[in-house]
Amino acid sequence: MRYLVTGGAGFLGAALANQLAADGHGVYALDDLSNGSAARLSPQIQFTQGDVNDIPLLWSLLPDVDCVYHLAARVSVAQSILYPSDYNRVNVGGAVSLMEAVRDTGVRRVVFASSGAIYGFQAEQPVHENDKPNPDSPYAVSKWAAEQYIHTIGELWGIETVALRIFNAYGPHQSLPASHAPVIPRFLQQTLTGGSVVMFGNGRQTRDYVYVSDVIAALIVAATAKEVNRKIINIGSGSETSLKELVTIIQRVTNRSVNMIHNQQKSGGVPRLVADISRARMLLGYQPLVTLDDGLRRLLAEDARFGREAAGNKGVQ
Repeated sequence: MRYLVTGGAGFLGAALANQLAADGHGVYALDDLSNGSAARLSPQIQFTQGDVNDIPLLWSLLPDVDCVYHLAARVSVAQSILYPSDYNRVNVGGAVSLMEAVRDTGVRRVVFASSGAIYGFQAEQPVHENDKPNPDSPYAVSKWAAEQYIHTIGELWGIETVALRIFNAYGPHQSLPASHAPVIPRFLQQTLTGGSVVMFGNGRQTRDYVYVSDVIAALIVAATAKEVNRKIINIGSGSETSLKELVTIIQRVTNRSVNMIHNQQKSGGVPRLVADISRARMLLGYQPLVTLDDGLRRLLAEDARFGREAAGNKGVQ
């Protein structure tokens, strides 16, 4: 098959594109490189730098594509609060532009990488796809709106669509910006450099951390699975881990002691969030294979950034 991966130079996009190419498929990758690196892509992948809102560019990439993976997005909750118009333009507008181009070029299926952040606060856990969304940030709103556009345009024009609500994905090469970094690479960096781990809230808030290879496995199956049209499917580990438990595991896998600082002035987000993955098991044959312990060990072994930090701080216990 032939695929287009938007956001194909990002954390998940590059991992997906590389796996598809390794499996023998033809792969195009589109990315504006605002938060990705084309250097991580396999030479077999045809990379184009560009904006997902550029419909003529999409027309040029799509004519022989069987399925589009739409991963292009702005992804920081904190930044979305500051710049909601940018998140609307990229995350919502980009989804609409893509669906227009898909309609015009006859692509059969679109797989959308949505987010578990859409659920927001839910009194009952784990969260199920039928639970009413309660988004609490412009980022979450943009992902929910994009879901609605993709499914609605798909219904109107006979395009198969499926949205995977991905929870807290982590793994090698995840972005580590100076501000608002994802929690796992941030905690690892703080631990390995001998710094203090800064924990927002009380540390009892829980999340569902899912390793990148499990996410990629689900995405790949979603391109060809039957009975998934117009479906929303949770992709997580199905396991609930508090921030305090995460720090304990990080100390174990790094063999480092952590100086933990609690910042009670800044919200730690919703108190609990974990995925019900029964629908993914039923429709995709999905079974997460990597535990959090094993995933963190793989991350340390495969991501050179953390290897350098660990080597540079030997003796810091």
